Amino acid sequence: MRLGFLIDQRKCIGCHACTVACKAEHDVPLGVNRTWVQYVERGQFPNTRRFFQVNRCNHCENAPCVAICPTGALFKRENGIVDFDNSKCIGCKACMEACPYDAIYIDPNEHTAAKCNFCAHRVEEGLLPACVVVCPEEAIVTGDLDDQSSLIAQLLAREPVQVRKPEQGTRPNVFYIGADEATLNPAMAASVGAYMWAEQPDYTPVVPREQVRDRAQAVKVYDAPHERRPWGWMVSAYLWTKSVSAGAAILAGLAALLGAQAPASLTGVVNPLIALVFLGLTLLLLVGDLKRPERFWRLLLRPHLTSWLVWGGYILTAFGLVATVWLALGIFLGVPKGPVFPLLLVLLGAAAAAYSAFLFGQAQGRDFWQNPLVFWHLLVQAGVAGAALGAIEAYLLHLTALEGPLADGFFALLLLHGLITAAEMVLPHSTREVSLAAHAVTHGPLRRTFWGAAVIVGLALPLLLAAVAILAHGTALLPLAAVFALAGLAAYEHVWVQAGQIVPLT
Repeated sequence: MRLGFLIDQRKCIGCHACTVACKAEHDVPLGVNRTWVQYVERGQFPNTRRFFQVNRCNHCENAPCVAICPTGALFKRENGIVDFDNSKCIGCKACMEACPYDAIYIDPNEHTAAKCNFCAHRVEEGLLPACVVVCPEEAIVTGDLDDQSSLIAQLLAREPVQVRKPEQGTRPNVFYIGADEATLNPAMAASVGAYMWAEQPDYTPVVPREQVRDRAQAVKVYDAPHERRPWGWMVSAYLWTKSVSAGAAILAGLAALLGAQAPASLTGVVNPLIALVFLGLTLLLLVGDLKRPERFWRLLLRPHLTSWLVWGGYILTAFGLVATVWLALGIFLGVPKGPVFPLLLVLLGAAAAAYSAFLFGQAQGRDFWQNPLVFWHLLVQAGVAGAALGAIEAYLLHLTALEGPLADGFFALLLLHGLITAAEMVLPHSTREVSLAAHAVTHGPLRRTFWGAAVIVGLALPLLLAAVAILAHGTALLPLAAVFALAGLAAYEHVWVQAGQIVPLT
């Protein structure tokens, strides 16, 4: 059995009866919706036409929200319904980033995720979903997609149907008849900051109106409010603190492996202490960003092992334990001898830095984050942070023998960071959504932070200062370059996280 919806947009009159019935059936709070109707207008006056689009959870065969959920709060029933258990939800908002259809919201009363669950409680009693019952035009059809005698299966067999974002590979079970392309693809319709009866909340001009009118002549004139950027500054800050923590540990491990002429107090105490302090900040940010932080323990003790949030938690825990042991040995016995322990610290530091690439990769709804360079970029960023810390330490402790190698490594890693950043923005993009996100970074609302803080302060100035320091064989400019580079990394993380969420999903 595989339940699904078929929505005949030829019949839909945009009356919102389905939205109201859904709210009444599930006691959905104001400001959020499990199902909602969107209006898109095409053409220029007087030759215009309005199209309606009914949106909801697509109950996907390959549901990315289920895969990324760290606690199993989202799960798939045997009948194909993607359901949720809010008693397990920790409010991490990862499911919101994974859903390509913007179908999940955070309940303002429960502070947990919620969405259309196909009225599973009614289906269990042999009843139709509330939205199907109230639709005055019978535009919403539901049934077993695998039962060839069902009305929905017959309509799918004889009518040309469409689904939203088939390129995502989610295999959605909500089908549309007669839907306009501009309603199915949010990048086709311009948003202009106002609707028919209201201002548009949290408006960011991602798709210029003139650009879309020239190509598709489509404008979104009514929509329900959505949380456009579920992951905010805490996620950006966590990426930065994690890079600093991993960089400090990797630097200590490499110094021990390579036999660098560094004080044991530096590699055995100071660097692991820095790593642990920034790891602690990382964990505080991760827990602080949860809507239900008191449930954070579920991520480790009752995990859903398909989620990279879970594996990230395990990696950070292992990394923290090894760094703690390293610090204890450094305080009482000195830097560990032999290659095994330093290599373990380096590998776990690298894993702590780079695992987020797989987590953001599971956020299927955000095309900008689906870049194969992200894994390598996170490693390079940790390297930049570690080399920057090393440069500051070498200057403060007058370790002249280390200034040259650290300056060379810092310059090379910073240059590589710049090249990968340029590649992310300039190379041909896989989808229009990625192009729009990159345009928002380089020419849109994120451009000042990107060019001013991430590029000029965080890349150009440090590269210039590091080059002078290398040519001068060690000057006070290198630690200054390191400080600028660390600040630029923080700015870049903010831009990158926001860019991934700036293109609307509906």
